[in-house]
Amino acid sequence: MHAHYLQHVPFEGLGSIEPWLLAHDYTITHTPLFASQEFPSPASIDLLVVLGGPMSVNDEIDHPWLIAEKRFIHECMATGKPMLGICLGAQLIANVSGAKVYPNTEKEIGWFPITPATTDPACFQFPAALTAFHWHGETFDLPEQATLLASSAACKHQAFQMGSNIIGLQFHLETTPEAARKLATNCRHEITSAPFVQTEQQIRDTSPRNYEIINSQMNRILTYLTGNEK
Repeated sequence: MHAHYLQHVPFEGLGSIEPWLLAHDYTITHTPLFASQEFPSPASIDLLVVLGGPMSVNDEIDHPWLIAEKRFIHECMATGKPMLGICLGAQLIANVSGAKVYPNTEKEIGWFPITPATTDPACFQFPAALTAFHWHGETFDLPEQATLLASSAACKHQAFQMGSNIIGLQFHLETTPEAARKLATNCRHEITSAPFVQTEQQIRDTSPRNYEIINSQMNRILTYLTGNEK
């Protein structure tokens, strides 16, 4: 099995997704878009993961590789293979699907709860209570063919599903303590006084149990998308 991921900045990686993939016998490759725009054949991929990043999907002038990336995501969607988008990755999937991406009313940085938005048995189901890790300032219109999976007080469109094989998340369930430290170090300038922005100390002081909970939910999503119950 072949998992490929699209990486937008060096300090945002797979986090807890990597050990899950290795435990399920995936070969892992990636495109570091900040250094290379070489993509594998979409037909060769069994799972595509599109990671986050501080840029916007609308920043094609500053980051012209976004054009090629969107084309690649569109080609992968046409294969019907499983796809997971995280933060910027979810915004890219939404944008490729015809939805607008734009600044949200509130930035959301830190640990805040999300709530399920659907009980459709054909869709992935989040638990009734889940505190997730967030780091985003933009949102998106829901693609026409998508089902809303989760919302939060700061952002209505927190997660969506398209068909049985594509899920987009605004929040980060893959985050580990090390990943959170790297985000805080590299994006410290985004931490400002706002209703849904925690301090760097609050982010660092969260209970280790919170990471265990979100990582277990990421495992559930990966199992759901791939049908792999190993």
